[in-house]
Amino acid sequence: MSASSSQAINTYNTSGFLTHFMPDKSAFRDLRRVGSELFFAVAVEQMYQQFTQGIPPSRATGHSCLYLTSGTARMSIGNEIYTIQPQQMLVVRAGQVHSFQPGDENTGFLLHFHDDMLLGKTGPTDAPNPFEFLQFWGSPYIELDSQTAGFVENGMQRLLTEFNTHALHYPDILRAYLLALLHELNRAYATTPTPPQSSALAITNRFKQLVATSLKSAHSISDYANLLHITPNHLTKSVRTVTGKSPTKWLEETVVLEAKALLFQSTLSVAEIASEVGVADPSYFSRLFKKHAGVSPLVFRRMIEKS
Repeated sequence: MSASSSQAINTYNTSGFLTHFMPDKSAFRDLRRVGSELFFAVAVEQMYQQFTQGIPPSRATGHSCLYLTSGTARMSIGNEIYTIQPQQMLVVRAGQVHSFQPGDENTGFLLHFHDDMLLGKTGPTDAPNPFEFLQFWGSPYIELDSQTAGFVENGMQRLLTEFNTHALHYPDILRAYLLALLHELNRAYATTPTPPQSSALAITNRFKQLVATSLKSAHSISDYANLLHITPNHLTKSVRTVTGKSPTKWLEETVVLEAKALLFQSTLSVAEIASEVGVADPSYFSRLFKKHAGVSPLVFRRMIEKS
């Protein structure tokens, strides 16, 4: 897949993702139809068996909710790796870099939906997303109690049955079921025990959002501190208190994660990729990449090509 020097990491819609990672056109025909970028539902066990190789870091235009009824599932979201079991939900928000490897044995449900699916025909296109757990900085992990897990499983089964039976012919019915499910998840997310809201947590959430959106233009901790109207020392203390990592490490890990996606998705040179992720010196970029990935950018690209 080619890319120009001004192109960022590809963000896949449903058909683009399936074409790239699942070239067998006989698999999941319903998911390849026009409109599938708005919504689809699939049994996890049917989806996972179609992947014979790992999915390198990439993005999607919609949100994904993965819920298990048996087994485990492991996925990298941003700079973290998450493993879930039954009665647990994993959420990948639209635009988040994520990846996973095949081989997990599990059953459950995968829902994928675009924000436009929530609005209907009359909703304003710029309306804010009302669900806290779908905000970019939130935790992607939701623990459900037995009663809520039963509600969620029934809701996801109803969505899967409706989609398998009628595809997208009755979007208002799908939307009603989906909104009911999301409100249930939002309540569970809101009642999950978390540390009290603090200024350090607020600063950290805003910092994470800026790193995701300003990587090419903001290159140092001082840059981010200026954007947040605080001192670099205040930013460092806040992020370390909340995450246990320095903002410098967050920034470096994000640079490497973005670079991995570009090494897979584009034919850009190492120097061009360095520029795309906001690093002016290609030699420094290569050293930074090897520090975190264990191999040079070129070796990483060859490893992807061989797999």
